[in-house]
Amino acid sequence: MWNEPYLETCCRSALHRLRLAGPLGRPDGLKDGPCLHRLAGMGLAAPRADGRFRLTAEGEARHAADVLKTRRAA
Repeated sequence: MWNEPYLETCCRSALHRLRLAGPLGRPDGLKDGPCLHRLAGMGLAAPRADGRFRLTAEGEARHAADVLKTRRAA
């Protein structure tokens, strides 16, 4: 059964860009800023003290499931 909130296409793209950014993170204030804030509200991203966003473990798993289309371990 599907029990996760739907991610809009723009937010899935922002999640992927956040994953690609790696340890550098994504800065706030770019076009995907609203999506990064939405992802942070969902626990998939987290703001850092330097104003950038980092991917959380939950975000990593969601990226694998939604973007890479891999199955999660139950």
